[in-house]
Amino acid sequence: MFMSDTRTNAGVDNISSFRKMYTWERPGDRIITLLSAGNLATTQTVVSMLEERHKTTEERDPDIYEVPSMFKAAKLVGDTVRSVIREIADGGGFKSEASFGATFILGGQIAGGETRMYLIYPEGNFIEATDDNPFFQIGEHKYGKPILVRAYDPDMSFEEAAKLLIVSFDSTLKSNLSVGLPLDIQTYVSNSLERGAERRLMASDPYYQEISEGWSEALREAFQRLPNYEGLYKSNS
Repeated sequence: MFMSDTRTNAGVDNISSFRKMYTWERPGDRIITLLSAGNLATTQTVVSMLEERHKTTEERDPDIYEVPSMFKAAKLVGDTVRSVIREIADGGGFKSEASFGATFILGGQIAGGETRMYLIYPEGNFIEATDDNPFFQIGEHKYGKPILVRAYDPDMSFEEAAKLLIVSFDSTLKSNLSVGLPLDIQTYVSNSLERGAERRLMASDPYYQEISEGWSEALREAFQRLPNYEGLYKSNS
């Protein structure tokens, strides 16, 4: 399951929204989904380059529709990220590439291989999800990650996982202006080799409102049930 927000800038009078989820699909052969976070110019250039390489007739250019494995797809994205960041930094005459940084999550399946998911760093290197590290987050995640860590269960259904992700995002939305609605959700069923259910959650979505309000109320009730701390005052003797 993939979920992303759409906010790229935040301020009193400067809020913009762009899609951060991209999918390349050839039913029966492959489906590859990419989530992005970081500098907007960098992420859009990376995606555009991946698209253009599919359209070009030059055989030397790697094509995300032709790579033989998810590992090769992750390497392709990593190489593209590294190349784009260096090109932007060099072209602007800047010594530091940090301001152009972007991070990606790549997941999906190619026929003949297993479902795979990777976290790709601005340097172009990447790591793969494992049983010990079954999910990845990028961007502003410090407010929502504790919820995932506490509540995640590998046997969750898609419906339960979606609920968990929405709760995690909602906690981040309430704590940081750099994350904002709408939220994009996409699912993938292993070995189906085609896109699963997709949905965009707006602020007016009844289910999102129910989850947001219900989670706030549940936290208040749970807090009240916890015992008060009794060690603040010294007892008289």
